[in-house]
Formats: sequence, structure tokens, C-alpha cells
Amino acid sequence: MNDDFDALAVKRVNSPRDPWSGQMALPGGKREPKDADLRHTVIRETLEETGINLEDHCRFLGTIRTQRSNHKPEMNILPFVILLEHDPTIRLNEKELEKFAWIPLKELAKHKRTARFTFGEFPAYVIDDYVIWGLTYRIIEELLRIIGQ
Repeated sequence: MNDDFDALAVKRVNSPRDPWSGQMALPGGKREPKDADLRHTVIRETLEETGINLEDHCRFLGTIRTQRSNHKPEMNILPFVILLEHDPTIRLNEKELEKFAWIPLKELAKHKRTARFTFGEFPAYVIDDYVIWGLTYRIIEELLRIIGQ
């Protein structure tokens, strides 16, 4: 594997309506009736959240194992793996996201820790002031397992 691959992580804004409020996540979101399929959901949500057009200079590499939300067990998440063949300009949708970070995949193992919350202790990646845990952590762990990191 090329050691230069990064993952785009985003920090969600604090919102009482969002069960993942204030957490680090990966771009994406819920399928809407207007979406022809989940690929179109990923394209639409990524564009809405980050301004990245996945139909331009990007390669869809595939999907990884479906994840289930612990907070909403009825929700299934199908993570897509996409290779950006350019350095995009990020324009965050400030109603949904407050920060973003490109995180080198090769660095993640060095930052594996446990994060403590009032409701328990969980495996996490802790990088600077970013704590990646829960569903996002599980998705990244699956990706790293597949690529042999």
C-alpha cells in the first residue's frame, strides 16, 4: 500500500437533534427518496457537506462491510471507499460541520487509545484534539484491516 493515503474526517456541529452531535465522522449521510441509489447518496451528501464533487477526478474503489449503529440499531451504514485523484478545496456546510482533518492512514495505529466519556470507555484514535470513536472508529478499523495496516 502507498503510505500517503489519508482519510477525510469531519467534526459535526453541536445540535440537540443530532445523536452524533460534536463527534468526528466521515462524510456521508442518509439516503433520500430522490437518490437513485446509495452511490448517489454518497455523491450528494459529500457535495452538500464538504463541497467535494465525487463525480470529478475521483474513483469509487468499492464498499466495506455494512456497519450497524449502536445508537440506532435499525440503521445500517454502507461505507464507500473513494480515491480522490486531486487535492480538493473543502467548503464545509457550517450548519452540519465545524472542522475537518485529513488523517494519514499510516499514522492511525500510533494514535490508538481509549477514550473516556461520562457513559463509558471506548477504543478510539486520539489525534491532537480529535477523538475518533464509535461507528467512525469501527469503519476505519475495517478499512485498515482490509488494506493490511
